[in-house]
Amino acid sequence: MAWVYVIQNSEGRFYIGMTTDLEERLLDHNNGVSNWTKHRGPWKLIWSQKCSSVGEARKLESRPKRQGRGSGFYRMIGITPPSGS
Repeated sequence: MAWVYVIQNSEGRFYIGMTTDLEERLLDHNNGVSNWTKHRGPWKLIWSQKCSSVGEARKLESRPKRQGRGSGFYRMIGITPPSGS
């Protein structure tokens, strides 16, 4: 089992990732373990999807990343885009 997730910080930045331990990975992001998220937190989980395998999670993870931050990204994770997007 694996998870694909989207986290967001107070500046509105997103991070899309994949893990086999969602709770531990969120702690990693907020404790400075992940280089990209280290100085940009705190982070909150805004979307996650459970997958039956790591391979399935990798494929799913690439979908929102390919969307950029366009309307498809927001539609996929079920949140409203900010004004002016």
